[in-house]
Amino acid sequence: MRVLSVASECAPLVKTGGLADVAGALPAALRAEGVEMRTLLPGYPAVMAALGHGAGQVAAEADLFGGPARLLAGHAAGLDLLVLDAPHLFAREGSIYLGPDGQDWPDNPERFAALSLMAARIGARGLTIDGAAWRPELIHCHDWQAGFVPDYLEREGGDCATVLTIHNIAFQGLTGHHMIERLGLPRSRFHADGFEYYGKLSALKAGLMRADRLTTVSPTYAAELMRPEFGMGLDGVMRARRRDLSGILNGIDETAWNPATDPHIAEGYRHPAGKAPNRDALRAEMGLPEAPGPLCCVVSRLTEQKGLDLLLEALPALLDRGGQLALLGSGDRALEDAFRDAAREDNVAVRIGYDEALSHRLIAGSDAILVPSRFEPCGLTQLYGLRYGTIPVVALTGGLADTVINASPAALDRGVATGLQFHPVAKDPLAVALDRLCDLHAEPEVWAQMQANAMRQPVGWTSSARAYAALYRDAIAAA
Repeated sequence: MRVLSVASECAPLVKTGGLADVAGALPAALRAEGVEMRTLLPGYPAVMAALGHGAGQVAAEADLFGGPARLLAGHAAGLDLLVLDAPHLFAREGSIYLGPDGQDWPDNPERFAALSLMAARIGARGLTIDGAAWRPELIHCHDWQAGFVPDYLEREGGDCATVLTIHNIAFQGLTGHHMIERLGLPRSRFHADGFEYYGKLSALKAGLMRADRLTTVSPTYAAELMRPEFGMGLDGVMRARRRDLSGILNGIDETAWNPATDPHIAEGYRHPAGKAPNRDALRAEMGLPEAPGPLCCVVSRLTEQKGLDLLLEALPALLDRGGQLALLGSGDRALEDAFRDAAREDNVAVRIGYDEALSHRLIAGSDAILVPSRFEPCGLTQLYGLRYGTIPVVALTGGLADTVINASPAALDRGVATGLQFHPVAKDPLAVALDRLCDLHAEPEVWAQMQANAMRQPVGWTSSARAYAALYRDAIAAA
C-alpha cells in the first residue's frame, strides 16, 4: 500500500507534542505490514536543515496563498519525506504555531490549508520521484492541520481514500467564515453538516465530516468523544460517525526508550533492581535528600488539561508520607510559579523548561510517575513509566484508562497490577491514590511485582501498526 501521511510536526525533526511522535513512528512500524509511507511536512527551518542538499524538487506552485512554493522529496531521520518549501508560510524561527507574542500566527489558516491543498494535489495527480511514478492509495491526515484534505481532494478530482486521526479534539483550527473564499473552499459546505462550527469555519470538522475513516489514539478516548464533556462541541459529529471511528492506541519508540541501553541514564537495567543507582543519581541532580517514601516524577506541559493544579492541592498526601516530587515542565505561567513555590519544600524539586535527557533520567530514577490529566487522548509518559518500571498514577480517562492496570484487590491477588487509577478527576481522589501509592511502596514484594509487571507490558507499535494497516485496507477497498 502507498500511503501519504500529512502532519504539521514529526519527531525527531520538529515536535511540540504526541502528534509528532506518532507521525515519526508510524512509517517504520507500518513497513512490516507492507505499507510504503511518505510523510508530507511543512518546510520549517528545522525540517529544511535536516533535509539537506540531497532533496529534489518534484512539484512547484507559482502562488500558494501569497507566494511561490516547491515540493521537495528527500530523506531524513529514517523517513521518506515530502517537504512543502514555502518560505512565506513556514520560514520562521521559534514556535511552529505561535508568534513572538505567544498567540497563533495570524496566517495559520493559510499555512495549513496550503499543506492540505498540496496533499490533495499529490493524491489527485501523483508525483515522479527518482524517475518513478508515485501516487498514494490513501492519505492519512493528522489533526486539524490536515482537515481540509478531503474537501480539496474532491475539488482536485482525486479518488484516493482518506483517514483522519484526532490527536486532541480541543484543537480545531477555527477561523472566521470570511476566510472561506480565501482558502478556496465551497461556501455551499458552510452549514451544520459541513465545516461550519457555531458560525466559524473549522478545519477539524471539515475532515471529520468528509474523511472515509476516523481514528483517535485510544479506545476509551474514542468513546469519550461522543460525550459532551469531552467532545468540545463536536460530540454530535462523533456520534453520527461512530461506525467509522476506531480507537488505536499510540505506542512508543522502544529503541529510544529502552532501560537496558538508554544513554541518558546512570546505569542501564533490564529489571527493577537497576532503578536504585538511577534514583540516587536523580536525587543528587535534583537536590533532593534521602526519603523513606516513593520518589515521584512529573514530565508534562503545565496546563489545566494535565490536572497539575489538582496535584498541587493533593501534594501534602504524598509529602506527609515521606514521598517526594521531581517535576520537569513548562506552560501556564501561574502553574510554573506555583510549582516554584512548592519547591521551597525540601522534598520537592522543580525544573521549568524542557530537557529530553533529563526526562529520561527522571523516569528512570523515579519510583512512580504522576499523570492526573482531566482528559488524555492517549498519553505517552505513562508508557515510558511502564517501560522503566516506574509505577504510573493516572486519572481514569482516555488512553490512561487503556494502558494501566489498576492495583485493585483483584488485580493484586492475580499479580497483574501495573499502576494506580483514580476517579473522578479531583483533588481528594488523587490524594487517596497518592496515599495508596505510599502503602504499596511500603510492601517490597508487592511493589517489586508491580514493577516487573509494568516492564513486561507491551508498549510498542506492533499491534497498533497491524490495526492501522487493516484500517487502511478497509478504507481503500471501500473508496
